[in-house]
Amino acid sequence: MTASELVNLTIDGIPVQAPKGTGLVEAAAAAGIEIPVFCYEPRLGPPVGACRMCLCEVKPGPPKPQAACTLTVAEGMEVSTALTSPLAMDAQNSTLEFLLLNHPLDCPVCDKGGECPLQDLTFRFGPGVTRMAFDKRTYEKPIPISPTIALDRERCILCYRCTRFSESVAEDGQLIARNRGAQSTIATFEDEPYRAAFSGNVIELCPVGALTSVQYRFEARPWEIQNVPTVCGHCPVGCNVLATTREGKAKRILSRNHPEVDGGWLCDKGRFAYTHLYAHDRVVDPLRKIGVRRFDELSWDEALDELERLARAADGRVLLALSGSETVEQAYALSKLVRQGFGSNAAVFPEEASSALDAFRLPLSAIHDAQLVVVLGDEPVVERAPVVDLWLKAAARRGTEIVTVGALGSVQRPAGTAAQTARELGDESSELGRRLAEADRAILIWSGPGGHGGVHVAELAGRLGFAAKPGCGAFYLPATPNGRAVAEAWAAAGKGDQTRLDHVGLLLVSGEEAAESPRIRELGARADAVAAISMFADPLRAWVDLVLPGTSYLERDGTFVNLEGRPQRLRRAVIPPAPDELAWIAKLAERFDVELAPYATAVHAELSPLLFEGAPFGALGERAELPPRHPVALPIAAPAPAPAATEHGGPLRLLRYRPLFSGPAVERVPELAFQRPAPEIELSTDDARVRGISPGDTVRVSSNGTSVELRARIEHDLVAGVARAAEEFAGALAGAVEVSRT
Repeated sequence: MTASELVNLTIDGIPVQAPKGTGLVEAAAAAGIEIPVFCYEPRLGPPVGACRMCLCEVKPGPPKPQAACTLTVAEGMEVSTALTSPLAMDAQNSTLEFLLLNHPLDCPVCDKGGECPLQDLTFRFGPGVTRMAFDKRTYEKPIPISPTIALDRERCILCYRCTRFSESVAEDGQLIARNRGAQSTIATFEDEPYRAAFSGNVIELCPVGALTSVQYRFEARPWEIQNVPTVCGHCPVGCNVLATTREGKAKRILSRNHPEVDGGWLCDKGRFAYTHLYAHDRVVDPLRKIGVRRFDELSWDEALDELERLARAADGRVLLALSGSETVEQAYALSKLVRQGFGSNAAVFPEEASSALDAFRLPLSAIHDAQLVVVLGDEPVVERAPVVDLWLKAAARRGTEIVTVGALGSVQRPAGTAAQTARELGDESSELGRRLAEADRAILIWSGPGGHGGVHVAELAGRLGFAAKPGCGAFYLPATPNGRAVAEAWAAAGKGDQTRLDHVGLLLVSGEEAAESPRIRELGARADAVAAISMFADPLRAWVDLVLPGTSYLERDGTFVNLEGRPQRLRRAVIPPAPDELAWIAKLAERFDVELAPYATAVHAELSPLLFEGAPFGALGERAELPPRHPVALPIAAPAPAPAATEHGGPLRLLRYRPLFSGPAVERVPELAFQRPAPEIELSTDDARVRGISPGDTVRVSSNGTSVELRARIEHDLVAGVARAAEEFAGALAGAVEVSRT
């Protein structure tokens, strides 16, 4: 920063230097001077000066208070806040008095009480008594704007943080300001429920108790709670969060701003799905199958005896199925037990594991400053990595060109051709590929199911010369929170004796996500015995012989590695109702003469030289750093088979996807039921017209001798020849399907 780029000003008589263009509020904060605000929030875009709480006396300027949040620093500016200016103090007192005219004095019962900016600033700047002599305005309360959010209109101070988030950040346009002037109120568009992937952020943005969480309402007070810094375990982004606990139970999840990862935002799955910890079918004791869909509780000694018996009877023919939701330490401990104790080298992973993208590593925040972003794949980014979608929207608002190539893209391609498209972009004759190669800040994102996407996008990035350009990078959006690190933990655990597995003697399933996979259930049907580590019992009753209690990410200490390749620290927020997995895995390992520590810190110390270059557990900290790029030998991806062509009126290629609001956790949270997808199949406009199908019609979808009935939805952005359905409704359907009216 050169001296010519700095401006000199004074704030309350204190000399301040700040870069040209810096907002006055930020410049004051950097100098240790607070200018109080309500509506101001830099993440929401340009300030609007709605609340007037930041009024200051500014010279040179008009002889009246000015809204500091709308001003930028200027050479020679003299700013006086309420601390030194009677004019500014009178203005702030008057602003607070005006805001409190109709604001109820219900702090003792308000969920925001004790952590409320309005409450704090009223004590510091507001009048000591009220001159209000008439009844305050009241509204119906609370108004459920969604099953997760309650609105108390009389508390609203019309700062417009919530509507600005809806309009300018999430871009869902569902939260609006209705009427004008004194009659203005916050409402949802057409009074419909606020159904959006990021709606819960307005609760944190609200500076008063107008928007509150239905789950947290009347559950705790600020002096009764503890906030534990940890990382969300529901998707591969790894958003930083605070888990609020009271009396040993999780009460809410708040965002914890990591500017490179999440920018302080959090999706509704991460915010509201924590109540799955208290599901009715939570496994708290080991269970053994004793009949059709019946389990009998076991003691832990009996359970370990039974698992040891099953493992020894399998004689090395053990198959470990990992879900990708384990911590690195858990996955390593299980892998070491299976490989060195049970003598097996067989495992099933939830998805590919490739380190090829380490050569193009960038923080997710780099998307915001990119010149060109190309998204490859057939799944919307918001379904796989929701906060990445917010980074894309922020980049587009800044002027970044976003090109989405796929079955649902702005550049439409047949489903399943993303790998072929990646090769075309690497060709010098491709116009889009040429622009990618010439850009100094270009980003590639692979968002699609299967197909070794990480390898394909890494190969493309290498051909475009991204490794030599620090501003260019590539991301693969996995389907699981920790899939790559789990696979690497398996590789680091050493080898067993069994190299071939023609028959499964014992299938050991880790995690409820793996337990709900049709692929794993098919393996279980052929295995001699099945043991599962799971939080929930109901999905296991028909096919699992032994169930061991599992834990949630909120109940673990350990490490997750997000889609950037950033190792992040999980901290235990609540104590699980059963022993931690590491404890009983270590105890069982003793019986097989395998040395394994029962603590995450000790396991991390053992595997860190293998995976994290020896970094100690404590070095991860509360805000983990992104490791530097590592040059790797780029693999050459095998050519992907071209999808079978389909004609209008003939079979359609089924595109199965996993919705964001799905999975074992979401299914056990009643407040998120309205966010779950409907039993629909999406068709293109052309395919629906040829078949005489209208929106809302019930259609039969058939393939391989099976069929399901779903409601038709016409998706104008879907490429012709493709039918799209959520996995939970597609059942056994796969490949080419017939779609017809019932």
